[in-house]
Amino acid sequence: MPTADPAPTAVPSDPAPSLDPAVAARLRRDDAGLVAAVVQQHDTREVLMVGWMDDEALRRTLTSGRVTFWSRSRQEYWRKGDTSGHAQHVKHVALDCDGDALLVQVDQVGVACHTGTRTCFEAGGTLPAVVGSRPAAEPTPSDPTPSDRDPAGATR
Repeated sequence: MPTADPAPTAVPSDPAPSLDPAVAARLRRDDAGLVAAVVQQHDTREVLMVGWMDDEALRRTLTSGRVTFWSRSRQEYWRKGDTSGHAQHVKHVALDCDGDALLVQVDQVGVACHTGTRTCFEAGGTLPAVVGSRPAAEPTPSDPTPSDRDPAGATR
């Protein structure tokens, strides 16, 4: 006669995964623990929007293939496209030299802005600005000069 399987034993669950400590150590967060995330279409380099990420939003972005943000107004995580269908599929993520901004390159499905425009910068409109130009005789520096460095030694 077959014997019954023993009762399953409770297995302690692993703690929730966290952001890779090596990545977390490089982030320079604002007072709310957030880093700006500039979202760019991967093939055209079109800047689509700016969102905010904390460590958990970045971990989810790096491990899920979809961009996750922290909503400062709703105080919750959200993924672009979960309700609209206008998803952002991750292609590449980079941290800037200061560690205080991310560049998230995506394949954007549909529009990126909640106003219905392709980018959030269309909806905001352009601002009047004086357009600068380099004088024709001005050389292009090959190496940064000492005045191009901040006190910590980083090139500007």
